[in-house]
Formats: sequence, structure tokens, C-alpha cells
Amino acid sequence: MTTPFNMAAHVLRQAKARADHPALVLLADTPRSYSYADLSAAVLGTATGFLQMGLHPGDRVLMRLGNTPDFPICYLACIAVGLIPVPTSAQLTGPEVTKIAAQINPACIIHADPLALPDHACPVIPAATVHNWQSLPPAAFAMGDPNRPAYIIFTSGTSGQPRAVVHAHRAILARQMMWDGWYGLREDDRLLHAGAFNWTYTLGTGLMDPWAMGATALIPGPDQTDLPALLAEHKATIFAAAPGVYRRLLRHDLPAMPHLRHGLSAGEKLPETLREVWTAKTGTPVHEAYGMSECSTFISGSPVHPAPPQTLGYPQPGRRVQLMPGTGVIAVHKSDPGLMLGYLDQPKATAAKFDGDWFLTGDIGTQTPDGAIAYAGRADDMMNAGGTRVSPIEVEEALSPHTDIKDIAAAEVRLNPSLSLIAAFYVADKVIDEDQLTAFAAARLATYKVPRLWVRVDALPRGTNNKLLRKVLRQNWEADYGQT
Repeated sequence: MTTPFNMAAHVLRQAKARADHPALVLLADTPRSYSYADLSAAVLGTATGFLQMGLHPGDRVLMRLGNTPDFPICYLACIAVGLIPVPTSAQLTGPEVTKIAAQINPACIIHADPLALPDHACPVIPAATVHNWQSLPPAAFAMGDPNRPAYIIFTSGTSGQPRAVVHAHRAILARQMMWDGWYGLREDDRLLHAGAFNWTYTLGTGLMDPWAMGATALIPGPDQTDLPALLAEHKATIFAAAPGVYRRLLRHDLPAMPHLRHGLSAGEKLPETLREVWTAKTGTPVHEAYGMSECSTFISGSPVHPAPPQTLGYPQPGRRVQLMPGTGVIAVHKSDPGLMLGYLDQPKATAAKFDGDWFLTGDIGTQTPDGAIAYAGRADDMMNAGGTRVSPIEVEEALSPHTDIKDIAAAEVRLNPSLSLIAAFYVADKVIDEDQLTAFAAARLATYKVPRLWVRVDALPRGTNNKLLRKVLRQNWEADYGQT
């Protein structure tokens, strides 16, 4: 018999034992702190508010919230009473979030101004109302099968349409394998994450995991940009960020950070040179991890088992990972608790990701004699924008209505070994003003999806079946303009 389980209850299991210990500190001009007792009361009070609305287990809640504590509180409150939260990026435009709402058919939308709302008929609850629910009496956790849906996140698919990835309550159990296999996480840690709350990297590494351990999560407020100063002032012991954040910080002198033990990196491949410079400047290592929206990170280096140079590290203890024979595609076993339940209402697309018992990531790896796995690139054309996967088709579809563009292709191009960006290659009678193109794209795409490079070409490379050869396009540009 399966033991009844609830992901939110697991995350808040330290609430009584560490009631007065700081769970969340928002590093604004005037720092705001939530103790574990405060956090638990806020989550369960908010959960009561959802129930008083008449929502029922299984109902989906679309989250259009900014980077405030209301975001994780609302997220956990939904899960606590069996609702299914759907966190989304604050940067999404109206058309983008309308597509998402059409897929998930939410029972309600939690909304904070000035975020874009979808064109969708369902109740919209202001963020201020949800915030006031925190003082309501606590709801009871809805316990049940750990394999039932807990939350939905979106990832771009190769079809160009964002895909709804459904995860189970049990997904939180897979994250415990990261505590030793990646973080070296301890109860007395103060972990500062530089990402936005809506990103699964931040929600998991920056919040859910420290809370399940009983540690303290430090989150910079929107007005706080000097991360090194925050790390030093607030005695952060672990720093988590995407490689792009490390790159930006290393452009400047760094203060002494005597409490920092190490950094964490995920979202995209960390250049070895960047890791070396960080270590030289801070005296601390950076431990990298590999994962994806469909499965939590499952390959990493750690304080007790550092990754050899030029590798991602090792499969975390308890994870079953292999490189598929003949292709080298990195695959994870279907028994992994962190693996998705599937793509929402897309059984064929879900089945296509499996080869027997193995979930195929679509990324290529190589393995060293001692078992470490090195990243050899993506097997498809997916792009990476600061740690977020972006479909080239989604970008192309947004740009193709431009009246002067006759043909369009998007690709991630590498400027040098440590820097890549999204480029748009277009066919037109003449060069189009780049500011105009950027404005056109920004009205239809989230900021991170907008191309940073615009290139006019006479024609796009295509195969015999007229299939667009993005790889050829990318390689040709890098051969002419990239740096080795």
C-alpha cells in the first residue's frame, strides 16, 4: 500500500521543530524575514482561501505573480490542498500566456499588476487578495498517492508550442538526492539564489530544498543588484545562479565572502574558464548540475565528489543514468521519482521521449573511465537563453508575420567559447532596422526569447525535403564570425 503523501507537507516538515528559525529572508532595502512558523501559517492560511473560493483537488491555478514571497507561498498553498499550480514567467506576453491558458484550462488565475493576462474566461484573483489569505486559519494537508499530479511547468517543445510538463508529488523526494549529490546542503546553511521565483531552478534549489532541510533561503529583492555585497553582508554559505550571472559578477572586483563554501550552477553548460576565474577570485569552487524541465537535475559534481574538468559530474546517488548505445544520448530510468508524469494531454509526445525503460533527454554525452559524464551538445535545435530552453520554431512563428520578412530562422550561435546568444537569420529585400525588429519581437515574445543578433541572408539552407537546416546555418555563421 502506498503511504499517503503531500509535497507541501514534506517541504514544511521542519515548521514545528524550527518554528523560530528564519526560513526565507527577502533582501530588500528593508529585509523581510519569514520564520518557519510564519511560512507554514502563510501557506496553510492561503490554502484555506483557495478552498473558500470553492476550488477542488485537481483544479489548476495559473500563477501570474512577480518575484515576491507571495509566489512560493501561493505555489505551496495550492499543492497543500491538492490544487495544481502552474507557475509562469513574469516576462510572458499576452499572446504567450493565452496559449498556456488554452492548454491547461485553469480554474482561476492569480494576478499581480502589471503582468500580462491571458484572453481566457475564468476568475482572476488579485495578488493583494491572495496575500490577505495568509492570516486565515490553517487548512489541513490533503494527503494522497505520491504519484498524483502536484504541479505543472512549461517547457518549449520542438513543435514550437510550449509544452505542459506534469510532475507528481513524489518529485520532491528526488530532490533529496541532490543534498549530498550536488549541494552539500546542511541545516545551518544560508543559500542565496539569484533567479526569479517562477524558474524551477529557483523554486527547487533556492526554496523547496533549503526548507525541506530546515535551512535559510536568501532571495534578493527587485531593488538589490549587488549580489556579491549581499553574499558577504548576509553571510551566505551557498550561492546558486546560472552561468550568465557568474559571468556578469566576474566583470567586477569581488568583496571578501568568508562564509561562502561554494557556488552552484545549472540551466546551461558552465564554461570551464568561468569556473576557474570564480575560484581564483573567491577561493571557492562551483559545482555544476545537469537536468531539464522533465526531470530534476540528476548529474552533478559535489563537495564530496567534485566533477573532473570538462565534465558535468556524476549521476547522483540513487539515480539510474546511462548513455544510450549507438547515440550517446543521456537517458534517465523511468523509475526516477523526479521524472515527469508526462506532457499534459499528449500521450504520443510523452511516449516518443522513451526508448523502453529509458527517458531520452535529447542531449549527447560522453563518459570518462571513472563514470563522469561530459556534455557534448544538444541533439536537436533547441536554444538556450540564460538557462531557459527556447524553441526556434516559437521565435520564428512570432517573427514571420513581419511584412518585410520573406523567410526566417532562429538559432543559438556561439560568439566565443563562453558566450552564446539567440540569432535570427532572415530573408528580405533589404536590411531591416534592428531596433524595429527588436521592438516587433518584444511585442510577441518574452524578453529572454527576443533575438540579440539579426542577420540578413539571401536564402536559408534547406535539405532535399525542404527541411530547414538550422545546424548548417549556425555552423556557417560561427565559421565566419565566431571566436575559437
